[in-house]
Amino acid sequence: MKLLNFEVGIDQPFFLISGPCVIESEALALETAQTLKELTDELGINFIYKSSYDKANRSSTSSFRGLGIEEGLRILQKVKDEIGVPVLTDVHEDTPLDEVADVVDMMQTPAFLVRQTNFIQNVCKQGIPVNIKKGQFQAPWDMQNVVDKAFETGNQQITICDRGTSFGYNTLVSDMRGLSTMRSTGQPIVFDATHSVQQPGGNGLTSGGQREMVPVLARAAAAVGVSGFFMETHPNPEIALSDGPNMIPIHKMREMLKTLQDIDNITKQNGFLEDDLIL
Repeated sequence: MKLLNFEVGIDQPFFLISGPCVIESEALALETAQTLKELTDELGINFIYKSSYDKANRSSTSSFRGLGIEEGLRILQKVKDEIGVPVLTDVHEDTPLDEVADVVDMMQTPAFLVRQTNFIQNVCKQGIPVNIKKGQFQAPWDMQNVVDKAFETGNQQITICDRGTSFGYNTLVSDMRGLSTMRSTGQPIVFDATHSVQQPGGNGLTSGGQREMVPVLARAAAAVGVSGFFMETHPNPEIALSDGPNMIPIHKMREMLKTLQDIDNITKQNGFLEDDLIL
């Protein structure tokens, strides 16, 4: 599938969606975008910068949500213009989708809203690529219905993103079999390595996370075979205003991405035996 200006798919090297969880400031956005661009250029990885102007799905009203749509879109436009990378942001049910689509190159739908038919179709009708997150409550095969809904709009630039599955209270697990199962939709599969280690609401007023498990799950997903990785990063996650416990320090990104490239190459060069073993 052609995504923006590059090819994506299970037969292509993985692409990367990355950036801080939420836009904290113009300076941070430009700094992280520049660092990630230099890194991905060096490694030869296709890159989309991600940061949210608003995070509606917060644990409490005291949690930082972002800078708002006007300032957030201004900053994302500046990232595009000055750093020269495509940008992605989250959208919600009350988002003025046309305004966002005029600025960003790709939109992302939150996992909690995956079953909202009107919302999914309205986002896809904007005619730009959409990264649809699988609900934490959904079976992998249920994503075929979501893809079908998206395709009814005429938009086929759809990627599917797995961010873990609810397992008890404040806990997510990643079922690696699900990544393989979702490939049957025919759409590129993205693994969200940082939200998969999140502990939703685990810190009371905010979510917790197990940052140390991000490389573990990412390596496993690369061995399964995915089209892309979603990883949020920050220069200092300890003081990040949103999702700090599950973000990767940006100075650790190169080491992890290089390892993922090595695994990705082996996996895709040798093919997928599981496809021949389906009963």
